[in-house]
Amino acid sequence: MDDSTLEQDKQPKNWSGRFNEPVSELVQRYTASVGFDQRLAEFDIQGSLAHAQMLATQGIISAEDFTAIEQGLNQIRNEILNRQFIWSQQLEDVHLNIEKRLTILIGDAGKRLHTGRSRNDQVATDIRLFLRASIDDIVSLIKAMQQALLNLAQRHIHTVMPGFTHLQVAQPISFGHHLMAYFEMLKRDAERLIDCRKRVNQLPLGAAALAGTSYPINRELVAQLLDFEGVCKNSLDAVSDRDFAIEFCACAAVIMTHLSRMSEEFILWMNPSFSFIQLADRFCTGSSIMPQKKNPDVPELVRGKTGRINGHLVALLTLMKAQPLAYNKDNQEDKEPLFDTVDTLTDTLRIYADMLAGIQVNQEVMRQSALRGYATATDLADYLVNKGIPFRDAHEMVAKTVQYAEQKGCDLNDLELSELQQFSSCIESDIFVKLTLQGSMESRNHTGATAPNQVQRAIDEAQQWLAGKN
Repeated sequence: MDDSTLEQDKQPKNWSGRFNEPVSELVQRYTASVGFDQRLAEFDIQGSLAHAQMLATQGIISAEDFTAIEQGLNQIRNEILNRQFIWSQQLEDVHLNIEKRLTILIGDAGKRLHTGRSRNDQVATDIRLFLRASIDDIVSLIKAMQQALLNLAQRHIHTVMPGFTHLQVAQPISFGHHLMAYFEMLKRDAERLIDCRKRVNQLPLGAAALAGTSYPINRELVAQLLDFEGVCKNSLDAVSDRDFAIEFCACAAVIMTHLSRMSEEFILWMNPSFSFIQLADRFCTGSSIMPQKKNPDVPELVRGKTGRINGHLVALLTLMKAQPLAYNKDNQEDKEPLFDTVDTLTDTLRIYADMLAGIQVNQEVMRQSALRGYATATDLADYLVNKGIPFRDAHEMVAKTVQYAEQKGCDLNDLELSELQQFSSCIESDIFVKLTLQGSMESRNHTGATAPNQVQRAIDEAQQWLAGKN
């Protein structure tokens, strides 16, 4: 890098001609965003290249100026990638830093780049480009996690576990079926993000400060060059609203809520009172004082970071709630919550896919747990209904049967036929097949239910969806 880069800090601000005194150092620190928005540099360069190409196509700048701008921006891109670019807090943000460096490199042609645009529509474009790319990455990570879920579910189609309501044993289910519930949640999460992307992928550039520009620009050409699906239809709206970022953060909050629920289950299941699963050691830590401890730190942090993401959503909603049209400096505060939401969600999804791959399942412990709590009581009630007894009457008979078994300290399937017949003469010897854990699971044989063949069907359909075939 030549020494002229060092001159950036000495340059007056682009708007300083209006003022009689410089901004104080404290205000510079308070208002500067370059410390965090420099991560938008690549997207700022992409947007500037497209804008410059449009200006040249429209005859607003010369072909020679465009060539110089293109070469200069490519050099700046390389300087940034090679960590040779010097960022100046005095230049406030990523946009002015790049523009000032471009002017140093190519002279007046660099000053012409900003023709027909404002930082207002420039930053709105950069954020949309950043968020579009982030959504694409996150959707891919969701699908990678879904594949990890499918791999685990495939191995445990026939593994019996207790299904819970109110965290009490309810009915026997397939562990694979339980895992597929989270696949469906993540599928909706991916679909929400894909739908959100459509609203992110609208071009604000050309709105200028708030009212558009008097130059004969071609916004549709810029949209085409940057692969936007369309242009924002109102210049005031284009520069002032951040609802697309709020919508993304809402999607992220739902995803994190789903991951937090899964984390809570993993934390419970690792507890020796359950002992359903073990997480790989690389996702856990020990205790500084208790040598026997294996703490599920990653799932616990996922629970905690969910509150952080929810907080970012509320922060953005609060940021926008009282802003008059059009752009206000408040909107500088949109980036840190948005960036942290993207980073936290990205890291969480990546680590979760790896964590799922390392889970060890204690199948026999799960099976024994399903035998406790009279998980097949509903099967006995259904059996009686099929014998012609009204469900409410059958429900009462089974409740009394459970009381009797509790007093004996045994499961329903351990009762003699004669004992069961005390509560209904309709009960015959075929009841014992119905009262087994496997029999209970297999009897729920319809779309969306826990019968192993239905779980296999769900897994097959899920693989098709991941492959984009339905």
